[in-house]
Amino acid sequence: MATMGKYCKAYLLKQFGQFNQWNENKEINQELTEDSVLNLQESYVGTDGIFKDENIIFDNVTDEWKDFCHNILEFEIPAL
Repeated sequence: MATMGKYCKAYLLKQFGQFNQWNENKEINQELTEDSVLNLQESYVGTDGIFKDENIIFDNVTDEWKDFCHNILEFEIPAL
């Protein structure tokens, strides 16, 4: 059963692609374009959908990725 996280924010794939270590999970059988909308989960995993454990497109969560998310994408998790 899919699990919904507490917070995620939508971005265009081309925004994620600005990260110099971006690489998509090729096991997902979906055609993605630069204008595809992906979600950045509170765990910093990128998904194609709102569920945090389905359609995972990017899960190489490093300090560099987190820094990119905060400083370039301006991703901030609100106090919940």
